[in-house]
Amino acid sequence: MEKNKLLPFHLAIPVHDLEKSRNFYKNVLGCEEGRSSDHWVDFNLFGHQLVIHYKEKSDEIVKTNPVDGKNVPIPHFGVILEWDQFQKFSTNLVEKNISFIIDPYIRFRGLPGEQATMFFTDPCGNALEFKSFKDFNQIFAK
Repeated sequence: MEKNKLLPFHLAIPVHDLEKSRNFYKNVLGCEEGRSSDHWVDFNLFGHQLVIHYKEKSDEIVKTNPVDGKNVPIPHFGVILEWDQFQKFSTNLVEKNISFIIDPYIRFRGLPGEQATMFFTDPCGNALEFKSFKDFNQIFAK
């Protein structure tokens, strides 16, 4: 494998409402649906394999971590998008009236690691963060 070649990740997450979640990932986020059964559905999430699996609703308390004075949900997942792609995607989500945990904003403006980020949940409470770096070479900048 090439040293810097990124490969798709696979992530499976629990959902307590398979149909609401299927609609969200397919029609709100625009993910292409792949294989499915009565208990799970595969999606293409920007080239990565996301699988939603039915699991009864949990009363587990959502954990957060303070970052930039905001309560970031833990755990969360998402994709690092290209800058223009992030802008279009976030605008699309705003137009679809997504309720953001953290509205789209720019972190570290003018500094190493400058990035756009946003947080929201799917219908079953799974937290997602999508972000973009002004300069992709600074993804791991200190």
